[in-house]
Amino acid sequence: MRFPATPAISVALAFAMAVSLIAGSSFPASGQGAKYKQDKKGGLTKLPPAPEPDIGPPPRTPFTADESLKATIPGIPGARIFADSETDFLKLVPPAPGPWLVLSGGGEDGAYGAGVISGWTETGKRPEFSVVTGVSTGALMAPFAFIGPALDANLRQNFTAISSIDVFSFGGTDEALFDNWPLRRTIEKRTTPELVAAIAAEHKRGRRLFVVTTHLDIGRGVLWDIGAIASQGGEKASKLIADILLASSAIPGIFPPILIETEVNGRKIQEMHADGTITAPFYAGPRTLYSLSNKVPIPASELYVIINNKLNSGFETPDRMAALVLGRALTLALRFGLRTELLRVHEKAKATALPFGVAFVASDFNFPFNGAFDTKYMTALFDRGVANIKAGKAFLKDPPGLEP
Repeated sequence: MRFPATPAISVALAFAMAVSLIAGSSFPASGQGAKYKQDKKGGLTKLPPAPEPDIGPPPRTPFTADESLKATIPGIPGARIFADSETDFLKLVPPAPGPWLVLSGGGEDGAYGAGVISGWTETGKRPEFSVVTGVSTGALMAPFAFIGPALDANLRQNFTAISSIDVFSFGGTDEALFDNWPLRRTIEKRTTPELVAAIAAEHKRGRRLFVVTTHLDIGRGVLWDIGAIASQGGEKASKLIADILLASSAIPGIFPPILIETEVNGRKIQEMHADGTITAPFYAGPRTLYSLSNKVPIPASELYVIINNKLNSGFETPDRMAALVLGRALTLALRFGLRTELLRVHEKAKATALPFGVAFVASDFNFPFNGAFDTKYMTALFDRGVANIKAGKAFLKDPPGLEP
């Protein structure tokens, strides 16, 4: 059976509780000394060495809500804003409207968005986006989509060849049911000095790359200006960008949160950040900007939203088990939240005559799914994205009826 991926991988909690039912031994072993995993044919595949287990996380340095509001990244004061601040957001975006690309969460279903973007290049009609935003799995593809067609091969590699062994290990930490040290290694390996320098160069041209995390301490989304960070250069910038990408895809309780060091009143504190989809299934700007009563126009010339997921909830009869019932309920809750957010953005675009397009995984895509980050499933989904954009049917001007 499969728990459908959602913008925040909404069934992740049920997925964790029922993991032995879903995939048995197909998940990687934990860092607690395990060296192999069993493949589908019964053979053994050697795992990369895991970090040495910690005795436990050290206590956090106390700080107040007021200090959290004032904290900044040492040496990079313009690295971020709160994602719900309309005033600060409008100061960050380019002054001249251009096409925006908005990438949602969705776990392995990010393969669809990667396919759409890659196929878009093949059509010869892919815009150079003035703004690219990413949340969760969308954050992981955003840097490559931002740089442009030169990195399409990286998109394909990241969303068709990656497997569960590259994302998480089975066995938890004090902070989560799973350990995502493999994903950290994957992200750090791909956040190369060349990639960081390319992002900085595009930032200098006036383009913007944003990623959203959720600040668990203060309970608000944080919008990170990745180009501003990249412009600082060096190992510090690369590490911070990798931490942000990891945090944006860290589902609380499932994967460990990421502690990001900030500075306030002359002292260092560590903020706790996690999956961006907790506060935004996708990010096209603060919600206040999309109120029909707000007369401020969206500062874009075109708005493209890629939903790395299906929009409808489909029909499913979960067995009478707590994990499966909870998984179904969470799927429904977050799927409805996604659709509500999409309708809000679409209505504002329509009211202001802003060209709008939304792409999403069609409800008729039912390729067999054999466990988390199944490469055959992801490749089929990537190919569907390529085919749809080349056939001119990936983006719809109006969302569908959004029936359940």
